[in-house]
Amino acid sequence: MWHEQENKLVREFRFSNFQEAFTFMTRVAFIADQMGHHPDWFNSYNYVKIELNTHDEGGVVGEKDRKLAEAIDEILT
Repeated sequence: MWHEQENKLVREFRFSNFQEAFTFMTRVAFIADQMGHHPDWFNSYNYVKIELNTHDEGGVVGEKDRKLAEAIDEILT
């Protein structure tokens, strides 16, 4: 689940292997690009951490972040 931490929406994901993690990141990249809102993220093998905040609103959690988080969640359903 997403949680707010230091003015960011944060969520960690674990997958079976690197390929699943990278496939997930690729899908997120296409959605984020379409929305014009790009995440900060970290990947190590099967682990992905995503952090969202809106830089043009002063680096806080905004509506763009919540909409992207929702779209990311839909990938997993």
